[in-house]
Amino acid sequence: MQKHSKRYSNSRVADIDLNSVDTEEKKKESQNNFVELLPPEVTLNIFRRLDIQSLCRASMACRSWNDVIRNSDSLWKPHCLTVRAVCQREIDGDLESGYSWRVILLRNYQKSKVKHEWLSGRYSNICSSISLPEKIMYPMDADTWGEILEAELER
Repeated sequence: MQKHSKRYSNSRVADIDLNSVDTEEKKKESQNNFVELLPPEVTLNIFRRLDIQSLCRASMACRSWNDVIRNSDSLWKPHCLTVRAVCQREIDGDLESGYSWRVILLRNYQKSKVKHEWLSGRYSNICSSISLPEKIMYPMDADTWGEILEAELER
């Protein structure tokens, strides 16, 4: 009976130690997470310095980073304005519709990449849809195709 109670008490000690290790790890994670330590203005200033790919990767690092990045519309505005250089009509229309900067960027980023390639003449030598590259072409509306056609006719 004494052996059993001794074994039981050792396992209780092990449980307590494991719980304290978990708590210590959480404290260390919290101490290493600048989002939880710094004032919000400083955190946003750090994230503002990231390019769009880095910002998206940072949002996947942990929940607290994701919350800050996802809910800070001001982080997305500069990237959205860069895309606006190619998709002005689309961005302005989304702004008038009341979309957030993050949503506007999500709606127009891929389109801006494909549209930029078309407008820069990358596909000027294509004679048929068979000649198109295998990469996915973003669906575009009639107005966008009109802009591309005008650019091609001017070339």
